[in-house]
Amino acid sequence: MNAQLERAESDRAPGSYQSSGDRFKSYAIGLALAVVLTAASFAASPSNLVWGPSIPVLLAVLAIAQMGVHLVFFLHISSAPDSTNNVLSLAFGIFVVGLVIFGSMIIMANLNHNMMPIDQLMDIHKQR
Repeated sequence: MNAQLERAESDRAPGSYQSSGDRFKSYAIGLALAVVLTAASFAASPSNLVWGPSIPVLLAVLAIAQMGVHLVFFLHISSAPDSTNNVLSLAFGIFVVGLVIFGSMIIMANLNHNMMPIDQLMDIHKQR
């Protein structure tokens, strides 16, 4: 029984905690990781250590890692059974944001396709 209890305590997700000491440790680790990722982003953008055209990809990877740190250590989103509603809420939020972005892209592409070419627009403006 004692071995099961010790195993259950070691199987916790990184963002989950039991005591206030665990809570502080979780927030401290999250803050440290967030500061390191932010500093890495600011250091990578003007640097010559990374091939120039790959800097946006590196910044996107660091941003995704930053989001993961915030989800796990600050919002306590994990794969634990008691976190199912949080995960579903997050998934629904991501779906809605993706739907808005995708719909906006379709609308902008449609407007761009139906827009009059600029040279014809300038000719109409000159005729007035």
